[in-house]
Amino acid sequence: MRTIPFDHLATADLYVDAVYQGGRRGNMGDDPLPRLLRVDSLGGFRYRGKVAGKIHLLVLTSSLADPDWPDAIDRETGVFTYYGDNKKPGRELHDTGRDGNLILQKIFEAARGGIDGRREVPPTFIFGSTGTWRDMTFLGLAVPGASDLESSEELVAIWRTAGGQRFQNYRARFTVLKASAISRVWLESLIAGNPDDGAAPEAWRTWVKAGRRQALMATRSLEYRSKAEQLPADKEGEAIVQAIRDHFSDRPHAFEHCAAAITRFMMPDVVTLDVTRPSRDGGRDGVGQLRVGTGPSGILVEFALEAKCYSATNSVGVREMSRLISRLRHRQFGILVTTSWVDLQAYKEIKEDEHPIVIVSAADIVDLLRKNGKGSSATVAAWLGEEFSQAG
Repeated sequence: MRTIPFDHLATADLYVDAVYQGGRRGNMGDDPLPRLLRVDSLGGFRYRGKVAGKIHLLVLTSSLADPDWPDAIDRETGVFTYYGDNKKPGRELHDTGRDGNLILQKIFEAARGGIDGRREVPPTFIFGSTGTWRDMTFLGLAVPGASDLESSEELVAIWRTAGGQRFQNYRARFTVLKASAISRVWLESLIAGNPDDGAAPEAWRTWVKAGRRQALMATRSLEYRSKAEQLPADKEGEAIVQAIRDHFSDRPHAFEHCAAAITRFMMPDVVTLDVTRPSRDGGRDGVGQLRVGTGPSGILVEFALEAKCYSATNSVGVREMSRLISRLRHRQFGILVTTSWVDLQAYKEIKEDEHPIVIVSAADIVDLLRKNGKGSSATVAAWLGEEFSQAG
């Protein structure tokens, strides 16, 4: 991994996934971004220019570890999901200290305004905390929106509740452009407020001129995940999954209803999903239909659901997976939802034999719940009590 030392930041280029070291004094001066891009220290939104006028460059930073506001980068698609800065009740959507939500509104609106509008959108640089001192990883150069989303889905004001109060915050979707390196020449021109278009990455120039997003997509070299990748990476995530296990401990069949809800979180275009009776399910816990396409041209694809509410020490093995595969009908795909993980041998066989199985492991469950406003074990327990008290 490329690492840029603190004393080299002022002249450094930007490289995707490189680490930009902060200082080691233990104070605010350790922040690497003021040296690297001449922006303020601290805060998720940092910029050069004026919000009411022209923003020359924008920096978005994230810990990527907030369970209530799960910023995330999908390296396979190049889509970055970022939440605004109205994260507590008591203020209007755009009334935030650093004008972060106002900036989001401004740049997404401009991005939909043709070439003249796109010229007003500042290059947006994404950084994630490494967890070591104040070191930052550069995640990429981004533009508003994503090619597979409707414009109304790119920037959405979502409702959340905290302390008995309801409030709104933005969820924004960006595309990380196919630009593995950003030259210092272009960065200095942006800092000075006089962009040198000739030094800009080709993907940026293409987007400004034509509105076409060339995403930085990285396909996984290994299609199966390890045990560690399938289990929650933090204590609160573990507590969320344990809350699910505890809720269904004395009636494991009822977990099938929860698995169905989780499936709908993952695939909002599910049209029907019926949990079958244990005595008549033919080996499947549920059957459903997923709509692919829209309007008269859309089709319905059938799938079978299997739910396994297992402990953290019990994996889904070859036998259980073979059972699901054997029950799939022609042109069906399968979904396995488990509160544990899939054994490595079973996972390898699925991928190597190209079986159409979607695996939703414990870590995936946590991610889906967090994205849907259920970021703590207490919130999840309350949701379970409300939705599945009588299920099964």
